[in-house]
Amino acid sequence: MAVIDGKWCRMESEEMPYSDLSFGIKMEKLLHKEISKYQEIIVFKSQLFGNVLVLDGIVQVAELDEFVYHEMMANLPLNCHPDAKRVLIVGGGDGGVAREILKHPSVEKVVVCEIDEKVVDVCKKYFPKLAESFSDVRTELVIGDGIEYMKDQSSAFDVIITDPQDKIGIAEGLHNEGYYNSMKRALKPNGLICSEGKDMYFELSFVKRLMTFSRKLFPKVAYGYAVTPSYAPGHIGFLLCSTNPNTSFKEPLKTLTENEMKERKLKYYSSDIHRACFILPNHIKEDLYPDGNLQQ
Repeated sequence: MAVIDGKWCRMESEEMPYSDLSFGIKMEKLLHKEISKYQEIIVFKSQLFGNVLVLDGIVQVAELDEFVYHEMMANLPLNCHPDAKRVLIVGGGDGGVAREILKHPSVEKVVVCEIDEKVVDVCKKYFPKLAESFSDVRTELVIGDGIEYMKDQSSAFDVIITDPQDKIGIAEGLHNEGYYNSMKRALKPNGLICSEGKDMYFELSFVKRLMTFSRKLFPKVAYGYAVTPSYAPGHIGFLLCSTNPNTSFKEPLKTLTENEMKERKLKYYSSDIHRACFILPNHIKEDLYPDGNLQQ
């Protein structure tokens, strides 16, 4: 949970490895605090980070760098798919990933399945530039359990993005083999998934577990990352899987021109960043790709 300590909001956890860490951001003003049916929701204003959303003690969104995570979660899979028309987001109640997906002209439908309606309401109030995606006619907002929703889908989506709150609590079931199997069934032929992949230092064993069972289900699995100062490790990972054995995540099918990036108002993502995000430090690469096959 978050600890409000005078002018500071400290993100602390009893779960390893974060039980040995405390990450704090100085507050200018506490804007919102409540406990919903599912989690503690805090929003505060920071001079450096802007408005910050914290769920159960974990920073989810900060105006300073929200575009990094949202642009990467959307563009990594969509630019590796030849013609994505239907996209499902599990989680994503802030609307940021949907905002970036809707910039792709091929997309006809985005379904956002968010379990906590309070998160959507709070983000509409305090993060309107993210939540504006919910007013797009192509967006369908479903308030419900993403795990149960997924079980009812079959060959329904070109791309599925899982944007969970964390690996514990209400999102715990979004990180197991059964859920990934459900995603596979819900994909159309040549479908892709992109899931938030924690970090590669504190959570390396967790990432290895995700990649191990993903390789049993998908012919192509890859791990990339982006630099995000508002997240405690300073970076965030992305796990990508494809049902198409010819997919090459490291080389996007669609490369963006300078004009296209300006039109889409991309601040972080580019085709060069796409390629570079899969270049891992040697010791991480050896752990995640023990057979040396970086296109596995």
